[in-house]
Amino acid sequence: MRDVVVVGAGVGGLTAARDLVRAGRDVLVLEGSPEVGGKLRRASVAGVVVDVGAEAMLARRPEGVALAAELGIEVVHPTSAASQVWSRGALRRLPRSLMGVPFDLEDLASSGVLSPEGLARAGVERIGAAPTHDVSVGDLVAERLGDEVVERLVEPLLGGVYAGSARRISTAAAVPQLLAMARRGSLLEQASTIVPSDAPVFAGIAGGMGQLTEVLAAGLEVRTSATVRSVVRAADGWRLTVGSAAAPETILARSVVLATPAAPTARLLDGVAPGAARDLATVEAASVAVVTLAFEAAAVEALADRSGFLVPPLEGRGIKASTFSFAKWDWVREAGDGLALLRTSLGRHGEEATLRAPDEALVQTSLAELAALAGITAEPVGTHVQRWGGGLPQYAVGHVDLVARVRAALPPGIVVCGAAYDGVGIPAVIGSAHRAAVELARAE
Repeated sequence: MRDVVVVGAGVGGLTAARDLVRAGRDVLVLEGSPEVGGKLRRASVAGVVVDVGAEAMLARRPEGVALAAELGIEVVHPTSAASQVWSRGALRRLPRSLMGVPFDLEDLASSGVLSPEGLARAGVERIGAAPTHDVSVGDLVAERLGDEVVERLVEPLLGGVYAGSARRISTAAAVPQLLAMARRGSLLEQASTIVPSDAPVFAGIAGGMGQLTEVLAAGLEVRTSATVRSVVRAADGWRLTVGSAAAPETILARSVVLATPAAPTARLLDGVAPGAARDLATVEAASVAVVTLAFEAAAVEALADRSGFLVPPLEGRGIKASTFSFAKWDWVREAGDGLALLRTSLGRHGEEATLRAPDEALVQTSLAELAALAGITAEPVGTHVQRWGGGLPQYAVGHVDLVARVRAALPPGIVVCGAAYDGVGIPAVIGSAHRAAVELARAE
């Protein structure tokens, strides 16, 4: 019998396993896919190894940079290249804001992102009764500052994180600071007092964020291509059925950490925590694709002062964002050695049909949009398409309460962690893993 089995070898599962090993536990990690890392993955594009999943983490939240330091991995920060948004027929400077709530109305006006009518509406905040319960980010901001702020700022910013609709994503779960501000009074007045910090917002790793999970896994006992099909009670713990239906394997464990997405976690919990399973089964997910393109550096050198751009859904374009990796990260430019790599992101919640197109079609869509929006007309010398099916959980209104119910319904000896619970960013997932390891120790 194993002491602890961790199901899932993404950054959450690997971090929880590391915490438990450091606490003296015997831990086995089981991963259903052939590779560890979850949404952290590297690949070679035109001979240059870059991230094809998450390529940055919040630096102002401590868990990610702290874990990197503990693993002996040095973090790097983006260049000063500017971010843009495609709005009203042009790429425009992305104004400073808290998830679309502007710090400065003059800065918002000078960006040109909003129409004169939208700008006028944003400047007249309508403050009604303070929200007493959770509400969607889009509804909250629209009520205060108007629909256009939501359509042209909130949607692309929030879509870059969740690939979902601002009118459906929970403020309490996704931007709790915004809900607290709304309860205190004017969003504009409070946002105007926010002093931008000189500290970097994001951090990465030279050579790719994928190294974080690669190093984590190297210090653990991990089995890949080991799909866990069921978890049931055993006499003194849990019995896991692993592998194919034709040749199943049984593994006994005293405790289990489920670090899998919401849907498979719901299936595994169905027989042991049906209430938690029902709640998790309602958590929807967005599927996205990341298309990485390598160009001769001379073909895109005019874009070297820009880090990329976002695209609001109402623009009806084929991509939702592009990151000019060669301009955003010094290490990518240096690794390119004459090649410039950039990436596009496609797919939002409810747009799964878009991603059923073959890889070549996604590449051609990306090239057409880059030509139309950024003036890139060169042919790439290398391409890579990475699909993340169901990769981004959607935090619907009431998500915080749902997560509390799930955790309360779990039997002793089973804990959960991952992007479905406390935040989708890397530091949030690491924090979720730390919590799971502590909860497992307390329960025993």
